[in-house]
Amino acid sequence: MSDKPANDIVIALEVDDAVLADRLATLLGGVAGLRLAAPGEQATAAVVARNREAAGAGDFELTPRELDVLALLAEGASNKMIAQRLGISVHTAKFHVGSLLDKLDATGRTDAVAHAARRGVINL
Repeated sequence: MSDKPANDIVIALEVDDAVLADRLATLLGGVAGLRLAAPGEQATAAVVARNREAAGAGDFELTPRELDVLALLAEGASNKMIAQRLGISVHTAKFHVGSLLDKLDATGRTDAVAHAARRGVINL
Protein backbone atom coordinates (compact mmCIF):
# COMPACT_ATOMS: atom_id res chain seq x y z
CA MET A 1 0.00 0.00 0.00
CA SER A 2 1.25 3.51 -0.82
CA ASP A 3 2.15 5.96 1.96
CA LYS A 4 0.91 8.88 -0.21
CA PRO A 5 -2.48 10.36 0.76
CA ALA A 6 -5.16 9.51 -1.81
CA ASN A 7 -6.70 12.98 -1.70
CA ASP A 8 -3.53 14.91 -2.59
CA ILE A 9 -3.53 16.88 -5.82
CA VAL A 10 -0.73 15.42 -7.91
CA ILE A 11 1.13 18.01 -9.98
CA ALA A 12 3.41 17.29 -12.91
CA LEU A 13 6.09 19.87 -13.69
CA GLU A 14 6.83 20.36 -17.40
CA VAL A 15 9.31 23.21 -17.26
CA ASP A 16 12.17 23.72 -19.72
CA ASP A 17 14.21 25.97 -17.41
CA ALA A 18 15.91 23.75 -14.79
CA VAL A 19 16.34 26.60 -12.29
CA LEU A 20 12.66 27.53 -12.54
CA ALA A 21 11.68 23.86 -12.26
CA ASP A 22 13.71 23.51 -9.05
CA ARG A 23 12.20 26.67 -7.57
CA LEU A 24 8.67 25.52 -8.42
CA ALA A 25 9.32 22.06 -7.01
CA THR A 26 10.53 23.60 -3.76
CA LEU A 27 7.55 25.95 -3.52
CA LEU A 28 4.90 23.41 -4.48
CA GLY A 29 6.48 20.61 -2.47
CA GLY A 30 5.80 22.53 0.73
CA VAL A 31 2.09 23.08 0.13
CA ALA A 32 -0.25 20.86 2.15
CA GLY A 33 -2.53 18.76 -0.04
CA LEU A 34 -0.19 18.94 -3.05
CA ARG A 35 2.56 16.66 -4.12
CA LEU A 36 4.74 16.40 -7.21
CA ALA A 37 4.16 13.50 -9.57
CA ALA A 38 6.79 10.81 -9.74
CA PRO A 39 8.23 10.08 -13.20
CA GLY A 40 5.58 8.28 -15.26
CA GLU A 41 2.87 8.85 -12.64
CA GLN A 42 -0.53 10.18 -13.73
CA ALA A 43 -1.03 13.77 -12.52
CA THR A 44 -4.25 15.62 -11.77
CA ALA A 45 -2.71 18.97 -12.80
CA ALA A 46 0.37 20.24 -14.57
CA VAL A 47 2.53 23.34 -14.49
CA VAL A 48 3.85 23.94 -18.00
CA ALA A 49 6.46 26.54 -18.93
CA ARG A 50 8.18 26.30 -22.29
CA ASN A 51 11.03 28.36 -23.67
CA ARG A 52 9.40 30.67 -26.23
CA GLU A 53 12.22 30.29 -28.73
CA ALA A 54 12.10 26.51 -28.47
CA ALA A 55 8.32 26.34 -28.52
CA GLY A 56 7.90 28.78 -31.40
CA ALA A 57 4.52 30.38 -31.96
CA GLY A 58 2.70 27.24 -30.86
CA ASP A 59 0.66 24.83 -32.91
CA PHE A 60 -0.11 27.41 -35.57
CA GLU A 61 1.76 29.49 -38.08
CA LEU A 62 0.70 32.97 -39.11
CA THR A 63 1.27 34.31 -42.60
CA PRO A 64 3.07 37.64 -43.05
CA ARG A 65 -0.27 39.25 -43.95
CA GLU A 66 -1.91 37.83 -40.82
CA LEU A 67 0.92 39.30 -38.75
CA ASP A 68 0.23 42.68 -40.39
CA VAL A 69 -3.46 42.37 -39.56
CA LEU A 70 -2.66 41.26 -36.01
CA ALA A 71 -0.46 44.33 -35.47
CA LEU A 72 -3.33 46.55 -36.62
CA LEU A 73 -5.78 44.68 -34.38
CA ALA A 74 -3.44 45.40 -31.47
CA GLU A 75 -3.77 49.10 -32.34
CA GLY A 76 -7.57 48.76 -32.22
CA ALA A 77 -8.12 49.09 -35.98
CA SER A 78 -11.51 48.25 -37.46
CA ASN A 79 -11.85 46.05 -40.54
CA LYS A 80 -12.31 49.19 -42.63
CA MET A 81 -9.13 50.73 -41.20
CA ILE A 82 -7.21 47.48 -41.73
CA ALA A 83 -8.37 47.39 -45.35
CA GLN A 84 -7.32 51.00 -45.96
CA ARG A 85 -3.92 50.62 -44.29
CA LEU A 86 -3.07 47.39 -46.13
CA GLY A 87 -4.64 48.28 -49.46
CA ILE A 88 -7.05 45.35 -49.42
CA SER A 89 -10.84 45.06 -49.51
CA VAL A 90 -12.90 45.09 -46.31
CA HIS A 91 -14.01 41.56 -47.22
CA THR A 92 -10.37 40.40 -47.33
CA ALA A 93 -9.67 42.16 -44.02
CA LYS A 94 -12.62 40.31 -42.47
CA PHE A 95 -11.28 37.05 -43.88
CA HIS A 96 -7.84 37.64 -42.31
CA VAL A 97 -9.38 38.59 -38.95
CA GLY A 98 -11.49 35.42 -39.02
CA SER A 99 -8.45 33.33 -39.85
CA LEU A 100 -6.57 34.86 -36.91
CA LEU A 101 -9.46 34.15 -34.56
CA ASP A 102 -9.50 30.51 -35.68
CA LYS A 103 -5.73 30.02 -35.51
CA LEU A 104 -5.43 31.70 -32.11
CA ASP A 105 -8.57 29.98 -30.79
CA ALA A 106 -9.87 33.40 -29.78
CA THR A 107 -13.41 34.52 -29.08
CA GLY A 108 -12.92 38.02 -30.44
CA ARG A 109 -10.45 40.63 -31.63
CA THR A 110 -9.20 41.61 -28.18
CA ASP A 111 -8.91 37.97 -27.18
CA ALA A 112 -6.85 37.29 -30.33
CA VAL A 113 -4.40 40.05 -29.42
CA ALA A 114 -4.19 38.76 -25.84
CA HIS A 115 -3.56 35.17 -27.01
CA ALA A 116 -0.90 36.33 -29.46
CA ALA A 117 0.83 38.39 -26.78
CA ARG A 118 0.83 35.48 -24.30
CA ARG A 119 2.30 33.19 -26.94
CA GLY A 120 5.03 35.69 -27.80
CA VAL A 121 3.78 36.30 -31.34
CA ILE A 122 3.51 40.05 -30.71
CA ASN A 123 4.85 42.38 -28.06
CA LEU A 124 2.54 44.96 -26.58
